[in-house]
Amino acid sequence: MDARRTLLAAARLGTAHWLFGNLYEEVVDMPGRVADGPRDGGLLGRSSPVRYYIPAAPLTFAATAASVVRGWDRREDRPVLVAAGALTAVGAAITGYLVRTVVVRLFDDQLPAVERDRLVARWHRANRVRLLAAAGAGLALQAVGRRG
Repeated sequence: MDARRTLLAAARLGTAHWLFGNLYEEVVDMPGRVADGPRDGGLLGRSSPVRYYIPAAPLTFAATAASVVRGWDRREDRPVLVAAGALTAVGAAITGYLVRTVVVRLFDDQLPAVERDRLVARWHRANRVRLLAAAGAGLALQAVGRRG
């Protein structure tokens, strides 16, 4: 397998992990669980979902970026590669926003219930956009991979 195909396979794997992990979090109301459950260890502690994404993040983002760079010489792949890269960047930006402005605050034991509910609702709205971005990036990477 050549380097381009290996990078695309790694990017697709990382994107699938990201997509299905975030879909799981949506279905089980992970931010609500974080807010209601034990908060031992903070953002990187045992109860935090953030720690499950850290190992795969380099795979997802670096492999996608490398796939865009490596595949750029194929003119017919450029629009799809740009879409994959842009959607991955959008999803990463949403993730950063959610971690900084929502998840960190949900670890506060003194958080009023009204604020908790507002933050959980914000997380779900943003996560649905992130799911669309991850799905779009995965479809774009799949389309490039099918072209050979």
